Amino acid sequence: MTEDALSVFRAEVAEWLDRHCPASQRQPIVREEQIWGGRRRVFPSDEARSWFEACRDKGYTAPDWPVAYGGAGLDAEQEKILKQEMSRLGCRPPLYCQGLWMLGPALLVYGSEDQKREHLGAICRGEIRWAQGYSEPSAGSDLANLKTKAEDCGDHFLVNGTKIWTTKADEADWIFCLVRTRDAAPKQAGISFLLIDMASEGVSTSPIPLISGDSEFCQTFFDNVRVPKRNLVGAINEGWAVAKELLNHERKMMAAFEGMLEKPAMALLELAHYAVGVSEDGRLADPELRSDIVSHLMRETGIRQMGERIYRQGKAGQMDARLPLLMKYLGTSQAQVKDELILAALGGEGLSMDDESVASEGVRKMVKQWAFNKSLTIAGGTSEVQLNIIAKRALGMASGERRS
Repeated sequence: MTEDALSVFRAEVAEWLDRHCPASQRQPIVREEQIWGGRRRVFPSDEARSWFEACRDKGYTAPDWPVAYGGAGLDAEQEKILKQEMSRLGCRPPLYCQGLWMLGPALLVYGSEDQKREHLGAICRGEIRWAQGYSEPSAGSDLANLKTKAEDCGDHFLVNGTKIWTTKADEADWIFCLVRTRDAAPKQAGISFLLIDMASEGVSTSPIPLISGDSEFCQTFFDNVRVPKRNLVGAINEGWAVAKELLNHERKMMAAFEGMLEKPAMALLELAHYAVGVSEDGRLADPELRSDIVSHLMRETGIRQMGERIYRQGKAGQMDARLPLLMKYLGTSQAQVKDELILAALGGEGLSMDDESVASEGVRKMVKQWAFNKSLTIAGGTSEVQLNIIAKRALGMASGERRS
């Protein structure tokens, strides 16, 4: 599109958002008010429902997906403008769903037309909530070591095994799974990608308590679960290709995950000024904390600039494939650095996430977020494994090599 056409599009988007996004949906994200899809979908308010339905009808729950599958059909430049205008107004995400972030993009590449028609529109409309079935108790970073087996029984597969760290599987309607369909092959060559209805007989979940006090993650069990052959994505024994495509989108999502998390009532600098105080010259009173915050904000700026560089390279067809490898590692690690700075600023108030005598509810939520966000550098590929991948693919280092 020409610059003039993009300017017109930006004005149209800004006007639409201003008209359809209620004031209550322009507030910092609150975990209890996130809008998740699914058969058991619940809206925290009428205005939240209105905002979701407006975006659903406009295709803005998945703006870059084709219109035929429930999206808005926006190109990369248009999608970027939409995100910018939503950020400018402080609009909350209209829908949270692993189907949007991970499964949908993989289905667009590897799904059959019937699978796309069945699942993509339902994801965009918030009708189905998905969970991810990748890791197992003995197959985390070494994912290709998975043992969950799908036996070919003619018109269906019979699935037995278990998956772990399946986020919100106890609230999900469907789960996408990697399963072993051939034992005699090299590890990656005998894996297939299945879509499984959580309502199927033989599927059960067990929530896992976390240090934050929540149970976001579950262990999911499959006991002689019948899965129709039509739910196989891609070719049998070639699910690793689908898995890699999905992981690319998961890591992209994780790199930007901080933007989807619950926000403190005050920004980091504002919070530090409030909690620590300022000197006579207007600077943060604690010089060490001030230096640490400045370093963090500089890194955040650098990460945003690298994201812009990746976007510009992609637009020009000159993508440096090494750069996206860095984004997940940097984005999640900096989210945790920010949490540590918040606790450092809070001092004694940051010592409890459940004791009302220690801190207010808002502060306790910040401490709980700090605890939960310890999972960010594990989910989507641990930081240690990510660094190995970066070393090998981005820096060309051999295994075990060190550079000073």
